[in-house]
Amino acid sequence: MKRRRAAADIGTSLPMLKDHAASLSSPDYRRSPVPRYLQIAGVIRRRIEDGVWKPNEKISTLQELEAEFRVARVTVRQAVEVLQSEGLVRRIQGKGTFVSGNVEEKRWLKLDLKWHSLAGTIGANVPRFLPLSANPPAPLIRPEDGEEAPSYRYLESVQSRRGQPYSYARVHFDERLYELAPERFDREPTIAVVATLEGLAVAKARQSFIVGTVEPRVANLLATGIGFPTVEAHLVITDANNVVIYVADIIYRGDCVQLDVDLLG
Repeated sequence: MKRRRAAADIGTSLPMLKDHAASLSSPDYRRSPVPRYLQIAGVIRRRIEDGVWKPNEKISTLQELEAEFRVARVTVRQAVEVLQSEGLVRRIQGKGTFVSGNVEEKRWLKLDLKWHSLAGTIGANVPRFLPLSANPPAPLIRPEDGEEAPSYRYLESVQSRRGQPYSYARVHFDERLYELAPERFDREPTIAVVATLEGLAVAKARQSFIVGTVEPRVANLLATGIGFPTVEAHLVITDANNVVIYVADIIYRGDCVQLDVDLLG
């Protein structure tokens, strides 16, 4: 009797187990405000970047992707069209969808978290300075950062690589520094100038990061969609007199940044 009851219990629990397994494997698209086709495009994009499919290799068919992601065929087509517009894939009539032959390393911006390495990396590109509003925001300076300078010069810029924008920066720096090298400050990334100014002693340089999503104005500047992932850095530099001489908030496209940290350095 006990065996029959145990068998009956197992029999009734099998459908429940199958439903539970299906719920674990089925993606819940409601957890994100991003449209389903963009979520799927993000997964496929990541697979290409990680080398799951090599250049010129055929990716899963529309039917296979439809079954995997449990969405309608039109949603999968939209996702593939997004990647095609980005140049990541190409579609060949009657053969399928293939990874482009010229896919390059996406996470090319490797931020080595050391002061001079960071200044050199950011300083390697020419910024495009943006027009400013009449009332720029005040710099975010905490008491532990140091003392405020008498006045700050404010600027905004976008940096690009091969025509593709990858970062947007809001920068405040000590007005007295500008007088030391006005021509350089007008054409070079500010951090690169600060790092190489003769006679300037940097006592503290601190940087913190958060992972966020892009808002509409910055999305336009970085040529991304609203809600695209970003890495946001807050950088504060203090001189030997404990004066905060540089404050920057830099928003990087999340698809090009890699943070390199020497844990023993």
